[in-house]
Amino acid sequence: MALPLATGASWSLLDVGYLVGGILFLYVGAELLVNSASKLAIEFGINPATVGVTIVAFATTAPELFVSLIGSVGISDNIGLGNILGSNIANIGLVLGASALVQPMSVDRAVLVKHGPFMFAAAALLVVLGLDGSLSALDGGALLVLLALFTGYLLYNARQGDDVAVTEDVDVEDGGSTTLRDVAVLVGAGVFLLAGSMGLLEGSTNLLRAYGFGDLFIALTVIAFGTSLPELATSVVSSFRGEAEFSIGNVVGSNIYNVLAVIGILAVVNPLAVETDVRSFHFPILIGFTVGALALMAANRRVGRVKGVVLLGCYAGFVYALFP
Repeated sequence: MALPLATGASWSLLDVGYLVGGILFLYVGAELLVNSASKLAIEFGINPATVGVTIVAFATTAPELFVSLIGSVGISDNIGLGNILGSNIANIGLVLGASALVQPMSVDRAVLVKHGPFMFAAAALLVVLGLDGSLSALDGGALLVLLALFTGYLLYNARQGDDVAVTEDVDVEDGGSTTLRDVAVLVGAGVFLLAGSMGLLEGSTNLLRAYGFGDLFIALTVIAFGTSLPELATSVVSSFRGEAEFSIGNVVGSNIYNVLAVIGILAVVNPLAVETDVRSFHFPILIGFTVGALALMAANRRVGRVKGVVLLGCYAGFVYALFP
């Protein structure tokens, strides 16, 4: 899959094209996947609320899943693990911070009580399992078990009518005439995600490796930003529309599924080595951002612009600390 590393201006321009194109393809693919999968599920009789808290939530992690699997198997373990760590930190510092800066947000108590503990548990379990220097297939299985418990918990709440229905981004149409079209869109979404993943990985690794950056730095920054772009766009737009619950829920849900689903699947398919730097620096940063986000959301159950600036500042500090 890999092209020769960039050695001149022409290769650099080509890699920039791969990078930008990959991010755009990932964004389009994620949008198509969320909408087509949700329509199909509802057309087959699945409750809209159940769709919202399961299929839509899982679909938003598709960019991370595609990029992490391809990067980890085809390039290095640092790509897969670094992408998830960087994406989760970006979701909190960049996505939540930018959303709060656009418009102060009130925090629904249900998000803190029902989903907040799972976000912390997912991050803590990842750290505990990775402290021995590896994430084995057994470790991946443990993450997937917690994923099953979380999904079952969501389904139970959905049946009780406690969770919100499918988001406004999903345009549900009546009748079954659109089923074949939705299937075609679903397949097309997969193609976009695959092409976007390959483009993002190709462009970022070739371009930044040429300037001396390692795979872990690339995964934690450029790749993580690219895979977090759907969450960033969706949360900022939702905040602008005054839909605070969705902006915050998007961040919390994405962080849970990133760890439990993506790392779980990745470790089962291709057990991961966890470098010393990851255990001594990146794991504590992940826990710090996770606890800090929950604390900020719990304080007055409101994330205002000052807190948004704090989150963005912390994320900028994290990225700065990554530079050699």
